[in-house]
Amino acid sequence: MKPTLLFATNNGHKLAEAAAILHDTFEVVGLSSVACTDELPEEQDTLEGNALQKARYVYDKYGIDCFADDTGLEVEALGGEPGVYSARYAGAACVAADNMEKLLTNLRGQTNRNARFRTVIALILKGEVHLFEGIVNGQILETKAGVAGFGYDPIFQPESFTVSFAEMDSTEKNSISHRGRALQKMSQMLSNV
Repeated sequence: MKPTLLFATNNGHKLAEAAAILHDTFEVVGLSSVACTDELPEEQDTLEGNALQKARYVYDKYGIDCFADDTGLEVEALGGEPGVYSARYAGAACVAADNMEKLLTNLRGQTNRNARFRTVIALILKGEVHLFEGIVNGQILETKAGVAGFGYDPIFQPESFTVSFAEMDSTEKNSISHRGRALQKMSQMLSNV
C-alpha cells in the first residue's frame, strides 16, 4: 500500500496534477481528507513565503505532514508581474479569464513576450521544512489557444513547443510543467527518506 501525502489545497486541478505525477509512489489527498474547508492564508510577498505559510497552517492545525505550493507567472516585459499575485491579478473576485484578459491587455503592443511559470513547494516532514522549485520558460501568446489545463494555460506556450499548455494532454504537460518539475524534485527526496 502506498503512503498517503497531504497536499494542502482545495484546488481540484492542482490535486489531480499532483496525484498523476506522484501516483507511482504516493496516494495524494487534498484538504477534504481532513475535512478542512478553510481558505488557506497567502499573505506573503514571495512564492516561497506563501507556500510555507499554507503548509505551516495545515501542519499546525492538523499535525499532519503535508506540502503546499504557490505558483506565479512572471512576465519579463511587465517586470515579473503578475508573479505572486497571479491568481488574483485582475482583483480578489476574479476568475482565470479575467486574469488572462488583463495580462493580454497589459502586453498589447509588446514584442517581448518572454515569461516563465515558477512553482515553489514547501514540504513539512517530521517538523522539518523542505523547499522545491520548478520553472518552465516560454512566452505569452497574443490570443488564447486550447481548452485543457487551467489558469493561464491557454496563453502560455512553453519553450521548444508550438502549442500552449492548454493544447497539451495532461501527461505531456505534467512531464514539463513547473509544478511537475517541483513535484519530481520532492518525489526524489522522499524516495530517499
